[in-house]
Amino acid sequence: MFDRYLLNKKSIRNISIGSSVIGFKFAVRNSNYRGVFVSLHNGYYLVLDGELIPREKQSFQVNGKPPRSFDEICNAGFEHWDFGDEAWVYVDRPGGLSEGRHQLIFKQSVFAAYGYFPGHEEYVDSPPDPGPDTRHFLIMDKTYSPVSYEFFLPADAVVEVSV
Repeated sequence: MFDRYLLNKKSIRNISIGSSVIGFKFAVRNSNYRGVFVSLHNGYYLVLDGELIPREKQSFQVNGKPPRSFDEICNAGFEHWDFGDEAWVYVDRPGGLSEGRHQLIFKQSVFAAYGYFPGHEEYVDSPPDPGPDTRHFLIMDKTYSPVSYEFFLPADAVVEVSV
């Protein structure tokens, strides 16, 4: 039931540098009621209008810091993402999103924060790609199944970012 609140549909915007649209961004909430350390966050399974968006095309912004790749935030062991705080997912997609209706299938992937389990080293050294069926006792998916969001993007939904 909380799944429908993980993504803020009204926050979706194309992002530009000057006159070039380089991608889009949207606000997300943490699915864990305790919050999580940022280093435990492994990325998103995202499918936009039937097209898979790989983790390598995603970056993450939280706590007022600039967007970082998920490879970069794996070292943010002392930084916390609190339950009620919105963070931003940036997607590198030249041209961004077209005006009109879109469907985004979404699933968070966060490592379990409940102590040591056999196999932890393997997941820390080589985290699995977030996917629709990524379910393991080491992955704390509060969204066990991908959630589908439908939204309408107006033509003026663009925000400029600085380099």
